[in-house]
Amino acid sequence: MLLDDFLRGRRRDRLSHDDLEILEASVSHVKDLNARSTLISKGEPVQFSTYLIDGFMCRYMDDRDGERQLVAVHVAGDFVDLHGYPLERLDHDIATLTACRVALVPRDRINWIMEERSILAKQLWFSTLLDAAMHREWIFRLGRLDAVSRVGHFFCEMEAKLRAVGRSDGQMFTLPMTQPDLGEACGMTSVHMNRMLRELKERRLMSFAAGKVIMHDRAALAKLSEFDPSYLFIESAA
Repeated sequence: MLLDDFLRGRRRDRLSHDDLEILEASVSHVKDLNARSTLISKGEPVQFSTYLIDGFMCRYMDDRDGERQLVAVHVAGDFVDLHGYPLERLDHDIATLTACRVALVPRDRINWIMEERSILAKQLWFSTLLDAAMHREWIFRLGRLDAVSRVGHFFCEMEAKLRAVGRSDGQMFTLPMTQPDLGEACGMTSVHMNRMLRELKERRLMSFAAGKVIMHDRAALAKLSEFDPSYLFIESAA
């Protein structure tokens, strides 16, 4: 199934087999996207809800000088723009970080689900509320944590999300982001990011090289970073 990873590790058991089949049948087509390409630009009408089958995507905003701030990083199993369904357009941009495969669900199918399948509609709503919870945590991370803790917190979050969809074994995972990408997520320059990654490696907490992450001491990194996975509502992680 295309949507095998939807809510995996969370409240998947609350969806009936019929609901999952309906959601799968709602996909109008599957699309392959190139790395570093924009899917939806700020202000564009949103005609589809986009489900990420494979790859990494981000939401971002630009300042007046064109400098980018990432406001979310999405992994397989995420609807990257479901909040655009009621809003009808976005106040930010959505782009790929890597080559991606996505499934597109048209607005009329979401309308039908909202009217006819209340349990499935509630789970789609739950998915958007997860996004909101992560946004709050990102505000906390950027506003209250020091630089090295910000970086550690980001990696802890990504590891937990990837582990929920079977793409991390709890110690090693792939995160094909550059140091400038990481800096844009954590609110620092790529030079500063390089120093923080070196510090985490020297403290034997984690290492990052060529898009590969090794968590040498995940518990200690979580403690340093004040990372509590409860906001992700991942039952296995909790």
